[in-house]
Amino acid sequence: MEIDPKQLSPSQAYDLMISIIVPRPIAFISTLSPEGLPNAAPFSFFNGISTDPPLVAISIARRGNEKKGTLRNIEATGEFVVNIVDEDLAQGMNRASGNYPPDTNKFEAAGLTAKPSVKVKPPRIGEAPISLECRLVQVLPLPESKDALIIGRVVYIYLKDDLWSNGSVDPARLRAIGRLGQSNYCRIRETFSLERPQTG
Repeated sequence: MEIDPKQLSPSQAYDLMISIIVPRPIAFISTLSPEGLPNAAPFSFFNGISTDPPLVAISIARRGNEKKGTLRNIEATGEFVVNIVDEDLAQGMNRASGNYPPDTNKFEAAGLTAKPSVKVKPPRIGEAPISLECRLVQVLPLPESKDALIIGRVVYIYLKDDLWSNGSVDPARLRAIGRLGQSNYCRIRETFSLERPQTG
C-alpha cells in the first residue's frame, strides 16, 4: 500500500499520522489565563528536544480557526507545566480533553487537584507523578500549517519520591501511558534493554 499525503483530507491525514507515530508521550499541560483561570489539557505531539538546556516541544493544533486556550495562555503568560500521565491519571486526563466553554476551570471539571508550582505561576497537577515547570522559549508557526510548535525550557522538576531508582526514574514504577491512534492508549508492562555497541 502506498499513500500520497497530498491526496488526504486534513482529518484523514490526522488519523493516519496518529496511528503511525506510536506510542506518543502525553504532555498534560497546565496553564493560567491572564485573569488567573487555571486550565489543563493533554497533547500528544510532544517530546524532549534538548538536555543542555533542558527543552521540550509541543505541537498545538487550532480548534477550527481559533487558538486553543492552552496556546493563548502560554503566549500571554510565558509559562506552563508539563504533567506526565500515568495509569492513575488517565481518566482525569481524558475528562480534561473535553471541548468545554472557554471560562471553564478544567481542574474542577476533570476532578484534578491544583498544587502550587515552585518557579512558575501555573499550578501543577497534584495527581501527576512528574511535573516539568517550563518557561516559554519560542512559539514557532509551522510551515503550511495552522499548528504552532511551542518550545519551553524546563526550570524545575517535581517527581514523586518512589519513582527514583539508581539516579533515574524507574519506568516500572512510573507506569506512564502512551497515546496511540483514535481513542487508544498503551501501558508500559514489559521492557527490554539493548546495550549500545562499542565501536572504534
